[in-house]
Amino acid sequence: MEHVAQTASPHIPVLLTPILDAVAPMSGRWVDGTFGAGGYTRAFLDAGAAQVFAIDRDPEVFERAKDWSGEYGDRLALVEGTFGQMDTLIEGLVDGVVLDIGVSSMQIDQAERGFSFQKDGPLDMRMSQTGQTAADVVNTASEAELADILFQYGEERASRRIAKAMVDARKIAPVLTTAQLVEIIEATLPKSKPGHAHPATRSFQALRIAVNDELGQLVRGLFAAESILAAGGVLAVVTFHSLEDRIVKRFLAARSGSKPKGNRWAPEEVRDAPQFELMGRKSISARDDELEANPRARSAKLRLARRTDAPVGDVEFAGLGLPKLSLKSVSL
Repeated sequence: MEHVAQTASPHIPVLLTPILDAVAPMSGRWVDGTFGAGGYTRAFLDAGAAQVFAIDRDPEVFERAKDWSGEYGDRLALVEGTFGQMDTLIEGLVDGVVLDIGVSSMQIDQAERGFSFQKDGPLDMRMSQTGQTAADVVNTASEAELADILFQYGEERASRRIAKAMVDARKIAPVLTTAQLVEIIEATLPKSKPGHAHPATRSFQALRIAVNDELGQLVRGLFAAESILAAGGVLAVVTFHSLEDRIVKRFLAARSGSKPKGNRWAPEEVRDAPQFELMGRKSISARDDELEANPRARSAKLRLARRTDAPVGDVEFAGLGLPKLSLKSVSL
């Protein structure tokens, strides 16, 4: 990926090349809604973006960027907050928005952040380092609530068994570390076969999504991007699991006028002019050369859409594929 010097970054931006190819030559004002280690931001500025607004809820990432962020002067604006708030954090219209959904490898690598089942540390998982932790959820939520979180956010088929095991364990002692939670899950589920995911994978994903309201943030971010993108502006969203991709796919289908029509006996639905034009009918996956350089890209999917000149549409959550838990939490 010759577009960006990324050797100094511990986090390689996924599917960067197809994004740059789709918007070449790059120009104008862009939002990197998931700044992280700054991979997309640096690539966009080096490729010719006039300005990038880099948003992140984790204050630690801006401390890490101090070594290089000054090189770009006022072309780079670091903005603490969530990408779901981008329409209130940034003044004026922009020419592009990129969202890399999920936790960064930088955060996973820090045992003290509690994101990884492979590293013992506090059961935290907060991206913003504020609010309730995963330990708070595990130790205070009811068994039914825990089962819903594991099933709806992790698609964990053994959600009820794991939730019961969590509640039984916390009666003896609070569950405060990642190692404790892994031990509970491993004792509840069969040992994983070679080449299969670790038994704790889905549960850790589910708790992380719940703690950070990730799906609610995703929906808010999609609607916010629609409101600040100028006509002709590009929305690029990279997702890593089916829950996220389903939401993005359905949002873009609804906003591009490509969602399936009702049956032939139903009255014709009156539709607004589409707010987006799809840039390709299918999602884009990583090529073999990128997979070899960055295994994290294996499950990644990129969807691209271009903003039309139609007015911003109404905010609608129905039909986006949001789990019931997120539907309760979403507010704009």
